[in-house]
Amino acid sequence: MPPTGPLHHVEVWVPDLARASHSWGWLLGRLGYVPFQSWSGGRSWRLAGTYLVFEQSPDLAAEAHDRRRPGLNHLAFHVATAAMVDELVTEAAGYGWSLLFADRHPYAGGPAHYAAYLVDADGFEVELVASA
Repeated sequence: MPPTGPLHHVEVWVPDLARASHSWGWLLGRLGYVPFQSWSGGRSWRLAGTYLVFEQSPDLAAEAHDRRRPGLNHLAFHVATAAMVDELVTEAAGYGWSLLFADRHPYAGGPAHYAAYLVDADGFEVELVASA
């Protein structure tokens, strides 16, 4: 049994599953996640004991996510090196991601925090933090 505390999964409801699968599938694959589950309304990717689910639910109440409203602001991921953060930023536009805080990149989180902040076409933000 896994220890108490680590995340089991995170489920994100999206307005367009194909678009989310394209952008998130690329990013999660580059971060080491592998496809885990697939059904008509969703997809998931897994890394170790945690998986991320993207679902286009018929119960979705709104078409747009706003990271500045109460609720989820962003997901932050460890990235092995600063060079890999740079590679991901370079590739990201081809998968529907845009760089946030470009004027302060890669130190938008402070002078000792090498990271990229990306937002997808649906307004979901990720932070990619260089571990080394």
